[in-house]
Amino acid sequence: MDYKNLENQDKDVFLAISREKERQINEIELIASENYVSLAVLESMGSVLTNKYSEGYPKHRYYGGNQIVDIVEEIAIERAKKIFNAEHVNVQPLSGSPANAAVYFAFLKPGDKVMGLKLDHGGHLSHGHPVNFSGMLYDFVQYEVDSKTGKIDMKEVRKIALKEKPKMIVAGFSAYSREIEWQKFKEIADEIGAYTFADIAHTAGLIAAKKMDNPVPYFDVVSSTTHKTLRGPRGAMIMCKEKYAKQIDRAVFPGMQGGPHDHITAAKAVAFGEILRPEFAEYGDQIIKNAQKMAEEFKKREYKVISDGTDNHLMVVDMTSKDIDGKTVEVALEKCGISVSRSTIPNDPNPPIKPSGVRFGTPAVTTRGMKETEIVKIVEWIDKAIGNRDNNKVLNQIQKEVEEFCQNFPIPSV
Repeated sequence: MDYKNLENQDKDVFLAISREKERQINEIELIASENYVSLAVLESMGSVLTNKYSEGYPKHRYYGGNQIVDIVEEIAIERAKKIFNAEHVNVQPLSGSPANAAVYFAFLKPGDKVMGLKLDHGGHLSHGHPVNFSGMLYDFVQYEVDSKTGKIDMKEVRKIALKEKPKMIVAGFSAYSREIEWQKFKEIADEIGAYTFADIAHTAGLIAAKKMDNPVPYFDVVSSTTHKTLRGPRGAMIMCKEKYAKQIDRAVFPGMQGGPHDHITAAKAVAFGEILRPEFAEYGDQIIKNAQKMAEEFKKREYKVISDGTDNHLMVVDMTSKDIDGKTVEVALEKCGISVSRSTIPNDPNPPIKPSGVRFGTPAVTTRGMKETEIVKIVEWIDKAIGNRDNNKVLNQIQKEVEEFCQNFPIPSV
């Protein structure tokens, strides 16, 4: 994008953005929740739609002058419906956690019992962690992954559900590398009369590409962010059965939010349009191939990969197998121009600020056109950096190699 006006008006912010642009160009992004938008999505986010206030929904606004905004929002809704085979879609949620808050608000009362995946077993803060609003407002009981397999044991989930009788069961994750058995979750919920809520923030793009199973047709409600594997703007959406449409819409507005961010809604519409093109399915397929190759390469080097592999775009690697913690790995790799995120492992003995694992993801590098051959090289650098974490000379050399390597894989929006 042309930042000439910004450069002339505010050099401090311009220089900061320029530096971030260079960082993204010259470094490898392996944070599982990050990606690169297209230039069309980026342009939409910077459009004049940011000037408009649009409280309410298409044809039912609380401000005048929303004829064009209605068109934009309806395009986003219809495209999302088509992608996910959804009966109803709300594209106004501002981000993932607010979307989840709106779901709880629509179906539950404070103090109601809910069941979700424990944070250090791959769940999300908004799935009932005590420090989060979800754990504070609702009575969460949590299920875990099996200590031996690293996978969700559906027999154990059923056992807990039958005992606790939650009003809602949450299925979804932020650091779990396997396919979720959506139908089994649905069967368990039906058995006890609970609502089913799927949080597909991480895998929505892979579901859209038809590379992973889609919970939307049979779950009561599904939330997702619109960035991550969807490659859209930072934001979220909620999909649900038509019979729950009014309560979801009311929970988002006026329940949780005021006016939507219309420029982000436009960018969501553009991203959804890109997803409907055939090449997006190829992209989703390559994400998984790259992730599986990465897990394979870590295992070759005797790293412990949680659940012993991946079905999606991410994996968590237990760094105690190399006598190191996740934060130390994150810092060492950052010096090399490789961004990752530290992560807890199941039953982690270490605190979240300095956990035992690192989460790796392949959406961003796949967007840049990297494939299995490049993944092998990246894991080689990671392993070398970990083995030489106290040797700045080696880390600096890796950084130079990474920067040179990145020039062959341009970022679409910069």
